[in-house]
Amino acid sequence: MKTPLTIIVSVVITGSVFAADVARPNVIVILADDLGWSDVGCFGSEIHTPNLDKLAANGLRFSQFYNSAKCEPTLASLMSGQYWQDVGLGIKKGITMGQAMRGAGYATFAVGKWHLDGNPIERGFDHYFGHLSGASVYFKGNASHRFDDKPFTVPTDGKFYTTDANADYAIKLITDSRKEHPDKPFFMYLAFNAPHGPIQAWPEDIAP
Repeated sequence: MKTPLTIIVSVVITGSVFAADVARPNVIVILADDLGWSDVGCFGSEIHTPNLDKLAANGLRFSQFYNSAKCEPTLASLMSGQYWQDVGLGIKKGITMGQAMRGAGYATFAVGKWHLDGNPIERGFDHYFGHLSGASVYFKGNASHRFDDKPFTVPTDGKFYTTDANADYAIKLITDSRKEHPDKPFFMYLAFNAPHGPIQAWPEDIAP
């Protein structure tokens, strides 16, 4: 079943057994844009998705879930925790998850597709890597790519791929934060553009 849905996987990672860590666990929210629920192995797909299947096996799988059937309003609801009709497309009023988590003492990072008003740096996130637009060409990016609030020039060496870059920067931001502030919990919003169009992949991933 192909539908314009967004599947959200929430992952809680604990770094140790100390009470302070249990009270404020590290949190990573992973979003796959326009992924049909039946495209994931744990829901019966023929597509090989071992990492998502592992997350599902050790977490929660929803048997019933609703969104706004389009990426922009769904993102507004996810990021605000409210109906998009109340906060407006782009989140015209209210706070974001980034602002709420920063207020709770978290280091906050956003990586990937934003597709909301402003820049994540202005909406409660300490660092940002990704594109502000609703979609991006996977190998070439577009003019809305940013690192924090500065334009990011996509490399032209043929090695850049948006999905890989998002994962690499997410790992880098978390690693750097843990080195600089080992006792500070972090919140990562990792919004992959994939599999939102244009549908593009490395040749070795297409081959199977």
